[in-house]
Amino acid sequence: MPRIPAINPDNATGQARKLLQGVESTLGFAPNIMRTMANSPAVLQGYLDFSRALSKGNLSPKFREQIALAVSEVNDCQYCLAAHSAIGRSVGLSEEAIGDSRRGESPDTKETVALAITRKVVENRGWVGDEDVAKLRKVGFSHSDIVELIANISVILFTNYFNHIAETEVDFPAVSELEARA
Repeated sequence: MPRIPAINPDNATGQARKLLQGVESTLGFAPNIMRTMANSPAVLQGYLDFSRALSKGNLSPKFREQIALAVSEVNDCQYCLAAHSAIGRSVGLSEEAIGDSRRGESPDTKETVALAITRKVVENRGWVGDEDVAKLRKVGFSHSDIVELIANISVILFTNYFNHIAETEVDFPAVSELEARA
């Protein structure tokens, strides 16, 4: 049972209504996380603006979903794992790529380095060493790419923590427990 209720878009008023209508027109529905964020239109607006800005950055939609999956796996956020698995499929990630991303792996060396460091950032609450940043640079990440990686990790940390506290009801197909690679 959610600790913070999701607002029904039909009953929303003011800025919350406007924002939820915008989400519905873009996505075809208003996911429970956004309906719950609508309890504070400022929070929902901030989340939408940050997400929209990151969508215009250097990192591809597929890679942003891989980052979201890696972060959400470390934080055991079932809502975000379900949502980003579904979104990942919609941008072309295979089931194998979704599982790999959750593990912080990829057949692509550049992605593997970034996903491993993403997991390290989350596990160590942002603390990584000079060697980690050097690894990102060595595989081709520019300063801009590194900054965007940090921002993408941050927005997913926010949604993970939001869902843990709000106990947002999952409205995407549930994901299974991740099996370790043999």
